[in-house]
Amino acid sequence: MAILSPFKLLSKKNRFTPVFLLLAIVVSISFLTRLALLIKTGSGFEFSISNLLGVFFIGLGYDLAVASYIIIPMVLYLWFMDDIAYTNPRYTIIASILTAFVLVLLFSDLIPKDYNADLRKGAIGYVVFRLLVFVWMKFKSTEFRVKWRLGVLTFDFIFLSFLLIFNAISEWFFWDEFSNRYNFIAVDYLVYTNEVLGNIKESYPVEWIIAAVLLIAVGLTIWIRPQLRAALQAETPSFLKRTSYALAFLIVPAIVYFSLDNHWRKFSKNEYANELAGNGMFEFGTAFWNNELDFFKFYKALPDKEAFEIIRQQLALPNAKFVSNDPFNLERDITYSEPEQKMNVVLISVESLSADFMEAFGSTKNITPFLDSLSKESLFFTNLYASGTRTVRGLEALSLAIPPTPGQSIVKRPDNGNLFTIGSVLASKGYITQYMYGGYSYFDNMGTFFGGNGYQVIDRTAIDPAKIHFANIWGVADEDMFDKAIEQLDQNHQSGKPFFTHIMTVSNHRPFTYPANRIDIAPEKQMREGAVKYTDYSIGKFIRDAKQKPWFNNTLFVIVSDHCAGSAGSVALPVTGYHIPLIFYCPSKLKPAKFERLTAQIDIAPSILGFMKMSYRSKFLGRDQFSAPEGAERAFISTYQGLGYLRDGKLVIQSPVKNIKEFKPDFSTGKAEQSPLTDSLVKQAVAYYQVASWLLKNKRYGSK
Repeated sequence: MAILSPFKLLSKKNRFTPVFLLLAIVVSISFLTRLALLIKTGSGFEFSISNLLGVFFIGLGYDLAVASYIIIPMVLYLWFMDDIAYTNPRYTIIASILTAFVLVLLFSDLIPKDYNADLRKGAIGYVVFRLLVFVWMKFKSTEFRVKWRLGVLTFDFIFLSFLLIFNAISEWFFWDEFSNRYNFIAVDYLVYTNEVLGNIKESYPVEWIIAAVLLIAVGLTIWIRPQLRAALQAETPSFLKRTSYALAFLIVPAIVYFSLDNHWRKFSKNEYANELAGNGMFEFGTAFWNNELDFFKFYKALPDKEAFEIIRQQLALPNAKFVSNDPFNLERDITYSEPEQKMNVVLISVESLSADFMEAFGSTKNITPFLDSLSKESLFFTNLYASGTRTVRGLEALSLAIPPTPGQSIVKRPDNGNLFTIGSVLASKGYITQYMYGGYSYFDNMGTFFGGNGYQVIDRTAIDPAKIHFANIWGVADEDMFDKAIEQLDQNHQSGKPFFTHIMTVSNHRPFTYPANRIDIAPEKQMREGAVKYTDYSIGKFIRDAKQKPWFNNTLFVIVSDHCAGSAGSVALPVTGYHIPLIFYCPSKLKPAKFERLTAQIDIAPSILGFMKMSYRSKFLGRDQFSAPEGAERAFISTYQGLGYLRDGKLVIQSPVKNIKEFKPDFSTGKAEQSPLTDSLVKQAVAYYQVASWLLKNKRYGSK
């Protein structure tokens, strides 16, 4: 055990001193990041001794866990690389191949499979590079070889310090946007590097940030360089001793991998404290590995038959008749006594439009003047809640009318074609069904999802470049997309067929840029208020243009947000982070009114069909709000793993692993107090999410 004496390991002249220096850098940067985020959070954080101790001591545990992974390449380098490695050909070849092999094992499963071949090529290139260095070093002095190794270590520390500091700054910006550590959103965006990197470049002074980070990294490395030199000048332990040191270091990440859980950070009732106790890189890795969560593995479940019986009761509306006594069949014939109105439908899902942006919900910023005026001429839903926090969740709810299942959105899952959607219902009625998006539809897999479910997909590639007034990394300006929509709707009308066109806006998204001279907030300010007001302007222009068209009087315009601009809070699922507006506008057939009953985003599709009195065979788990009896209202709110069920002023939250809590939410502040579980409410919550997961897993939510 003398070999592993802490005094020897911590000695400035110990060979493994660079490992401890790297550990210290990782932990220090993580501590400063946590402290900065805590200060930024301000009053949202509940300051108490227990919360502060939990944030920093639990956080230290996660920081050390992450550091144990980061030091792996350094440990391998110090284990294998010594003077013999530059003079003994056999050792050089074996060490190089072994190091490359270990790197492939460590990282090949952490990146998309398409890149694995490139990683292996890189490993082979590393071996070749090492052999070339060996040939060169054979003719150099021992002193030169020490200088070379010092140069390599210096470069390594500059590079690693740069990445760690840059990551800390990235966490700051991510927290500023989402008030969370890295999570599923960060993993999701990693796939779309063009849009994400473009967004970062357009939103922040990237060049200055990189220069500052590089300067700090170089300064930090210069500061510790004497210790690096001393470590290289120390007596080199035997290979056996180095192996003992190395294995002692390498066993730690193995233990962490099999034992550490990211749920350990959830020590407090204050959600900000739980987030701050985590480590961004650890959370990123956790989200990466759990991007699809099996409901039946990670959540409490009822017997399947009991779950379906509960949902059949929930869906048993006066105008709905189940077509089978099979308890696992939710198909029902929806009928209306009134004559069917074969109207056109234009569904506009607005990027990140929180309810509190509108004057109708208390805003004094005057950033939605058109929508506020339109709400007074429409059926205005004032108590609607979004299913999730991402555009794909909104698109999923609006098209499939199904509660959000844990993990990845259905829009982004494989084998997501030929599902039961509002588009498939209307297509069976002879409608033209379309999805229009101002960006490139490969983003978030939108093109594949809508194209695979019978929609004609129209994105920015269909717009004549000469007609694009403005574009950023996310797509063309909303007014350009709406101009294209007017052209398309004219063509639809000329075909003689009714149409259902779903339009997704893009302008209310960082970097918040838009054309000049449209609104009274200069685009140079790059602020969300300006982007919201510009989208409001664009919708207003679209409606005014539509009023001049022969198809206007027979068209229902549905305007709804995909999700809120932010959903973070001091509790896990703050209800205020999911409250969104919904407008049904058809002045020729719909009188202005307010619809104040609780409504879920998954209720919109069946309510559109219900407004038109359209008879059809339904699989939707959403309900026509115009036919649903009062007193049975419910809504669904979620993150990728937190599944919320709102009913009777209560909120049931399910989360991994098999955890269920009930809260009494404050619908004004978003805060919530935990309360005892209500058995009937819990069973409903479980049943909805369980049945949705079962139907998808067993491929029973198809269009046929």
